[in-house]
Amino acid sequence: METTTLHGAEVTLRPAAAADVPALAAIRAKPEVYARWRGDADLAAEIAGYLDDPDVRMLVIERDGRTVGAIQWGAETDPDYSHANIDLYLDPAAHGRGLGTDAVRTLARHLVTDHGFHRLVIDPAADNAAAIRCYTKVGFRPVGIMRSYERGADGTWHDGLLMDLLADELTD
Repeated sequence: METTTLHGAEVTLRPAAAADVPALAAIRAKPEVYARWRGDADLAAEIAGYLDDPDVRMLVIERDGRTVGAIQWGAETDPDYSHANIDLYLDPAAHGRGLGTDAVRTLARHLVTDHGFHRLVIDPAADNAAAIRCYTKVGFRPVGIMRSYERGADGTWHDGLLMDLLADELTD
């Protein structure tokens, strides 16, 4: 469980708690978010499960004290393959304002500086141009297409884009 509150230029990332589950489930249920994240029939139970998962560190993304999304990270613990992964979702009402970029940059800086990771990965859907632009602004670079990587809401398989960031590539 992540215990540190992080402050970006526009957002605050704070550890998620049980009291955050209803707001996060409401965001995840919005059609634009659900199309990318989907989830179990009970989104609240799924999100609550992340709070108890020792392999997932979930943070609430806040702007001006209002919950606008969540960002989470995990780590590969084998020292020969050490890296961290990031994933996030934002309320569609917060899209297009640079909040996702700020959240990713803030967490990436924390993972590099405070946790010592030399490499971070993120894996947006290959057709998610907005997410790819966001991650590129932070310094992530495309590594390659992961073919038929995830099942879409329509039941068919869709490609993902593996992107990575080395510590010295993190942009301000």
